Amino acid sequence: MGKFECQVCGESFDVPQAALDKYPGWVPRYCRKHSPSRGKSKTASGGRSGRARKSRGSGREEGLTRAEVLAKYSDGPGDGVFTDGGSSPNPGPGGWGWVWVQEGEIRGEGHGHDPDTTNNRMELTALISAFEALPEDADLTVYSDSRLCVDTITKWAPGWERKGWVRKGDPLKNVDLVKRLLALYRAHPDCRLEWIAAHSGYRWNEYADSLATAWRRDEV
Repeated sequence: MGKFECQVCGESFDVPQAALDKYPGWVPRYCRKHSPSRGKSKTASGGRSGRARKSRGSGREEGLTRAEVLAKYSDGPGDGVFTDGGSSPNPGPGGWGWVWVQEGEIRGEGHGHDPDTTNNRMELTALISAFEALPEDADLTVYSDSRLCVDTITKWAPGWERKGWVRKGDPLKNVDLVKRLLALYRAHPDCRLEWIAAHSGYRWNEYADSLATAWRRDEV
């Protein structure tokens, strides 16, 4: 039985080992309540897309190289910064990655590995590295497929800051990374931080996932 942390609500949940063995490399991201499969497929902006449904992703980790991602996927936004991170198992070894794209062309990318980490720390690290690479006058959208991370920075962190970085009297998890990311987000006032669905066939989100899992492969 594997234990994981929901990317939406942050609660721990279990996945039977038989299910993990059936899909090697799959890192569960959502509890049953927040599983994307419980709702209808949507685009990154919330609208339904027939094209996206036709060429949607596998719905799970594929372990593709960057070249394989570019050959397989073409849908999704063609501008912005796309980030991803995760660990396998959670906690355990993990990686993070990001790619900056303008009019479908790569402007920059980065990735890294941590031998002992969690899904959320890698998602936050990917965002931190991406914002650090952007000029302060950048005007673009930064995408993360972790709704928890997006909501943390855009909704909850300012309130936690005012209350001394506690929530309901309890210490916060990953507060070191949240503080760094909040400062970087504020330093880029024209950048928007938005959620994008994971493994839905969006080319540059899949590319960021490839970078985040590069530590597992011989070829990036």
